[in-house]
Amino acid sequence: MAVALAARQRGMSVMVADSLAPPIDKPCGEGLMPDGIVALQRLGVHIPAIEGHRFRGIRFVSGDLSVEARFPYGEALGVRRTNLHRIMVERAEMAGVQFLWRTVVTGIQGCRVLLNQSTSNRATMSARWIIGADGASSRVRRWGGLDEHRRKEQRYAFRRHYRVAPWSHFMELHWGPHCQLYVTPVGSAEVCVALISKNPTLRLDHALKAFPQLADRLSNAQHGSVERGAVSVTRKLTRVCAGNVALVGDASGGVDAITGEGLCLAFRQADLLADCLVSSDVSAYQRGHRALARRPALMARLMLLLESQRLRNRVMRAFVTKPELFMDMLATHVGASSALASAANGLALGWVLMTI
Repeated sequence: MAVALAARQRGMSVMVADSLAPPIDKPCGEGLMPDGIVALQRLGVHIPAIEGHRFRGIRFVSGDLSVEARFPYGEALGVRRTNLHRIMVERAEMAGVQFLWRTVVTGIQGCRVLLNQSTSNRATMSARWIIGADGASSRVRRWGGLDEHRRKEQRYAFRRHYRVAPWSHFMELHWGPHCQLYVTPVGSAEVCVALISKNPTLRLDHALKAFPQLADRLSNAQHGSVERGAVSVTRKLTRVCAGNVALVGDASGGVDAITGEGLCLAFRQADLLADCLVSSDVSAYQRGHRALARRPALMARLMLLLESQRLRNRVMRAFVTKPELFMDMLATHVGASSALASAANGLALGWVLMTI
């Protein structure tokens, strides 16, 4: 949807084929950081206040330790994935994007896209550019000869909504012994709780036992959705484009869901890709794609180091002792800090860790 909007902004004719029909849901932490909102607005999409719930910053919770910080600019937005998809579809339709819903793409051959709209109706469509935005298990990636990996890691995520009023103006990240739980306010009377771990069999009800305070808040809340799962893949591809085929979003690689930057990254990739398509220089997309992923990938690696309880306890105590360190880390996370400032913050955190 993001690529379609970006391409239409530049006057290109766009057709989107999808095997499902809107509104399409997907397990997601459902938090749009301030940089993600800006990236979405560049695509011409503005989410009405009634469709989501604003929050001011991020709170880390580990046992009895807690630290929070506000975003250095703007606010973030918790929004149900189905609401976001519906709003983007409406905007794309207004922009002139054409849709083929309930249409399976069965292959690509040069400039031809093979479609299967029903068991008895097959079609072929010609396209100057073919964009694979079909998720972590992308078939377009395989058909386009782009499935060569430099690195691949995966974890497992499960999500459920609870009908309870948000108790905080922050999105909370709760650290446990073998998993993390995200709590994102998505409405005035609803929160989204997402579990991430390396254990494919771990589910929310069992994981909550390790978070008694959070479990107590949710104990009497009705479920606002069924529990749904997905794989969170950290993938670095050798190439994200070849010939007239390019990949975007999770199909083009990804960062661990712990960053909350997946949607923002996809929106930025879409904007960049559309520029490259207009200039017919997809090689520039390869370079730009790598640059866009650098900061989220670094933050993901740093945050995953905190899975070590011993290190996490030391870092959390450092953040509690000097809250400005956490504020600076959050600024880096949302792209509001320069590389030099980020490096200085890292050195300051290292010094504090040596002295506590």
